[in-house]
Amino acid sequence: MSFTTGGLFHRESLKFAALYLDLGEWDATREEMIRRNVLQARTLNTSKRICREIISRLKTLSRQELGFLVEANRQDQAYLLWLAVCRRYRFIADFAVEVIRERFITLKSDLHPIDFDAFFNRKSEWHAELDEIQPSTKSKLRQVLFKMLREVDLLTESHLINAATLSPDLIEAICRTDRREIMYFPLFESNLKEMAR
Repeated sequence: MSFTTGGLFHRESLKFAALYLDLGEWDATREEMIRRNVLQARTLNTSKRICREIISRLKTLSRQELGFLVEANRQDQAYLLWLAVCRRYRFIADFAVEVIRERFITLKSDLHPIDFDAFFNRKSEWHAELDEIQPSTKSKLRQVLFKMLREVDLLTESHLINAATLSPDLIEAICRTDRREIMYFPLFESNLKEMAR
């Protein structure tokens, strides 16, 4: 539940991925990014915190996926970063499948903060540690998650769920690792077959 920092970090993640592909080592990548102050953070602590967050997400991607991330079009990059977020945070992955995708395939095309709250409360019945989260932190988690969904273009400003339009190359990249991860995206199985052509 440590995703209270920032959002998707699209532009920054591309820089990290490209540098990692050159250096081949995450510690060296982090040190170089901090040295150059690529994040333009006001303090060293902020820079370190954001670096840690971005790297923890990118580490979930294979070297091949990182290469695809750097070369892909903007929308596929956003989808791949969403995939990395879902891999990094089980809570977000579950929300993507159990709430967003479920609402989408049952033709409930809207998603509101109250849906997050209901999901959070359901999860807290099984995970007592969620009860220890302060209301302000819960609010920040909700805010950051909805911001990421808008940045990936899975949610509009008017709270409507957008169908994902994955490219054939991205579908192949996801299926190479785990086909079930397609469920992190709101789409119908029939659409997936068309996209894969």
